[in-house]
Amino acid sequence: MTLLHLLQRSAEKFGDRTALHADDRLMSYGELWESVVRLGAALRHSGVVSGERIGVMLPNVPAFVQAYFGILAAGATVVPFNTLYKPAEVRYLLEHATIQRVLTSGIFLRAIEEAAEHLAFPVRAIRLDEGSDPPEPKRLGGAANYRSERALADLRPTDVAVCLYTSGTTGRPKGALLTHDNLLSNIESFQQIAPCDERDRFVCVLPLFHSFAATVVMLFPLSIGASIVLEPRFVPEQVLRSMAEKTVTILTAVPSMYAVWTQLASVEVDLSAVRFAVSGGAPLPIEVLHRFEARYGIPIYEGYGLTEASPVLTENPPLGHRKVGSVGPPLPGVELRTVDGTGKEVPTGEIGEIVARGANIMQGYLNQPEDTAEVLRDGWLSSGDLGRCDADGYFYIVDRKKDLIIVGGLNVYPREVEDILASHPAVAEVAVVGIPDSMRGEVPKAYVVLRPGAAASRREVLRFARERLASFKVPRQVEFCEGLPRTTSGKVLRQHLGSTADA
Repeated sequence: MTLLHLLQRSAEKFGDRTALHADDRLMSYGELWESVVRLGAALRHSGVVSGERIGVMLPNVPAFVQAYFGILAAGATVVPFNTLYKPAEVRYLLEHATIQRVLTSGIFLRAIEEAAEHLAFPVRAIRLDEGSDPPEPKRLGGAANYRSERALADLRPTDVAVCLYTSGTTGRPKGALLTHDNLLSNIESFQQIAPCDERDRFVCVLPLFHSFAATVVMLFPLSIGASIVLEPRFVPEQVLRSMAEKTVTILTAVPSMYAVWTQLASVEVDLSAVRFAVSGGAPLPIEVLHRFEARYGIPIYEGYGLTEASPVLTENPPLGHRKVGSVGPPLPGVELRTVDGTGKEVPTGEIGEIVARGANIMQGYLNQPEDTAEVLRDGWLSSGDLGRCDADGYFYIVDRKKDLIIVGGLNVYPREVEDILASHPAVAEVAVVGIPDSMRGEVPKAYVVLRPGAAASRREVLRFARERLASFKVPRQVEFCEGLPRTTSGKVLRQHLGSTADA
């Protein structure tokens, strides 16, 4: 079984059902499969060889899905590009992964061409304009139009299907190598806890180049014959209206999106068809969950994962017991532990680094054996996240290990401080970082984004914190700002904040 077989199986079973819905355009499973076969054959006849890495730089449009599976059909490996990348960032991926072909659209051609200048090898940008069909074989230097599965490359479950670059919150992005087996394992595990079938409609506003969207909002729905409503951009009001008009039943988003939706002026839409929402990609502040659920009446189930884990590791079960504030228990087939600095498991309820094991764990990082050895030890993946596990097996993310603030020898977890400050009625978002201090080594500093129309002074915010936190956890500085720097998955880029902080 491979990802290509997954799509073929759904095409055979749900051929006339809608797979992709973009604007007013509908694409059935049969049409999607036919286009994938045709593109795969075209790529092979243009010279693509098995195992070759091919870039995809496209927004959330049908061509992304066609390109993803078309590359697999050619026997190659998919390398999604962040569509926000500038030429220097694109160049790094081209060079690091030795990518000589990129499937893209006209709006990204200049960035790719600029990035490819003076590389040691040629790079060909193959244009798949939004809303159009993939190119015919003749445009790629091939022969006739291939319609048979016999034109597909032979694939093995152990072949690397995707090279997913991490968001690069520390240093250069690293390419996580995920096989068909890795991704299929994660899809099958998610199927066991998600009450979804072919009648569901998923809205995909998360960028498909990110692991969360690729697995949970593309591969998973396609595996069960569901429909995917593609939204190329996050325009908050428009996404809500689209969900209402297309009777979306499953919403998946990152915490920053839920936060924005809670701050919108009144939008008259009927979201009664939405059965539940899933949150991932970054920690979900409890206050944001409560505000969203109170306003829209849609329950949010939070999960946790890593690009290196295909990516889902845990999920609050929609059919089971939800614990607000936790990220749920591990998915079936996934093992999680919390360990101390020596790798020894810590007692239940105590904080340690989360490590994971399972068939969903990556093979390693592309061309980076030392980094691979650092995170993969004896079959366990080190997450770099600090957390704890309760007696029921539910996990709670405390913070990133590297973000821990040590104040005079005492541990301060930024997320704990952030959750307290976020409960202030005037606060929309907050990020806490450590800044140097001559007496205590480090002290917390808070960057605060106020809710629209709300007002609060630094003194008021600090008083609010002192009433709820031990004195060593209270921020020594508060800075108000218009917004927080984030990755495309919604993670706050703390180093961008800390680099400008003064002692």
